[in-house]
Amino acid sequence: MIRKSESKLRAGAYASSAGAALLLAACLGIGVAHAQAIMRTPTISVPTRTPTLSVNGAVSVNGAARAVGGGDHGPHITPTVHTIARIAPSSVNPVLPYARYSPNLYPACSNAYRDADGECLGQPKGGGDGSGKTARKSAGKGRGNATPVAIISRSFANEFLAEIDSALSPTEADELARRHGLTRLSSENFPLIGATVGLFRITDGRPYETARREFAADASVRSLQPNFRYVLQDQRPAVPTEGDPAQYALSKLRLPQAHTLVHGANVTIAVIDSGIDAKHPELANSIADVFDALGSSEGAHVHGTGIAGAIVAHAKLMGSAPEARIIAIRAFGGTTGGAESSSYIILRSLNYAAEHGAQIVNMSFAGPKDAVIERAIAATAARGLVLIAAAGNAGAKSPPLYPAANPNVIAVSATDQQDKLFTASNRGNYIALAAPGVDIFLPAPDGKYQITSGTSFSAAYVSGVAALLLERNYTLKPEALRMTLAKTARDLGSPGRDDLFGDGEPDAFAAVMAVPADSTTPVAAASGTTKREDAEKRRDDPNIRAIEQPSLSSADDKSTVSQADRPAAR
Repeated sequence: MIRKSESKLRAGAYASSAGAALLLAACLGIGVAHAQAIMRTPTISVPTRTPTLSVNGAVSVNGAARAVGGGDHGPHITPTVHTIARIAPSSVNPVLPYARYSPNLYPACSNAYRDADGECLGQPKGGGDGSGKTARKSAGKGRGNATPVAIISRSFANEFLAEIDSALSPTEADELARRHGLTRLSSENFPLIGATVGLFRITDGRPYETARREFAADASVRSLQPNFRYVLQDQRPAVPTEGDPAQYALSKLRLPQAHTLVHGANVTIAVIDSGIDAKHPELANSIADVFDALGSSEGAHVHGTGIAGAIVAHAKLMGSAPEARIIAIRAFGGTTGGAESSSYIILRSLNYAAEHGAQIVNMSFAGPKDAVIERAIAATAARGLVLIAAAGNAGAKSPPLYPAANPNVIAVSATDQQDKLFTASNRGNYIALAAPGVDIFLPAPDGKYQITSGTSFSAAYVSGVAALLLERNYTLKPEALRMTLAKTARDLGSPGRDDLFGDGEPDAFAAVMAVPADSTTPVAAASGTTKREDAEKRRDDPNIRAIEQPSLSSADDKSTVSQADRPAAR
């Protein structure tokens, strides 16, 4: 009996060992297959440009060291070709990491916590303590945050933007503020929207809602809203003929072919962004005007310099409209690497662009729906300016972000070299076009270069393509321009228009060919004269012919441009 028991025990042990070995082999087999699948899927298209960070702040590219720009951390080693400036993760900021440094403008929240516009109302989905519990369950246990996180993240605390009686003098406006326990930070008349708007701050410690209700009830206050927060729409990269071979966007948009006809000459684009390095070789003689809406003393910023480069670069790189003129409007600033702005500053920027001859306005930023900015956008569009904005980098579950979601604006999502949608790109029925925005090679401050990603740069490329069309025919109206881009776009994704790519990827050459050439457009504007000033004289000429606005009979209606000039179908 004892021997039989021992035999059974040995047999059971052998069976268990065999089972474990089979299970281990199965697991190892699965693991190896999975790794091979990952290895067979390259994440970048230009391996020689993939920098690897070292501990001293330099990067190594195939054995050669290159300096890391932007943050200026560690010693710089002069390269033989380009210096690559990477947007490195900034120092820890525990207060508003999603507002300053992340492409996601808002914290995640479930449908139960969203308002009619899709905004987060109360506490975010997680309690923030790592427990994985919802904020509702955590509340009352000392772990929930009673302050509405979304409100803090999307507006500046204790600040109001108020339209006030235009008859009030600055002294009277100050007295109005004092009566309500506020301080007037600034106010001015904005001809763009025909209103006097002031920026006010609570100074007596009263609750925000109490101060808002009492101030709104004053007869001198026409309207009142928060001073909303806006963030630039760039994305830190996971890996980092014309122009540089790394600029795949040029061939995708068929810019070299379009540049045989037009370069964006005499077209003025207002870039509302962070500071631009006007001394960079790629931007030489392209910055026609500079306006600092912040009144700051900050230097150039990596985002604004990159946006300008996507439009007008013309040295080692190539922009989409290398001969366009840029009005560099600094509306975003920050001393710790991030850059943000507000409703009041965006209003000042749009007002300046409209009053100083801009024909196109590039807005590579995003924020919430904002009544005063919506009003300014409508007034800017009514003046005939083309408005182009980044769709946003908040991902598939994000509510619509503005100004891109405004119907007067051409919203642009981002694609990669394989024509796939950028993972972080917003999507929705307001998307008009999609353009390259992943691993984009651009200039950076102090003569450096960067490889970066985001819908910001997709919008900038489209702004340049719009400039090519306006050089081709200056009488082109904004809606006709939009329809031309839509009808000549290369369809991406599912057939026809969709919420990811809109009407598709712009084909600059096909779009230029679809626009009748305007023989009256001056070859070169006189120095110091804006294109808008030239236009006023031409509009008064009865012999000037207005271009017929194209129309779209359906989402699948494509251009009549010769198929020989179109890229091969996907």
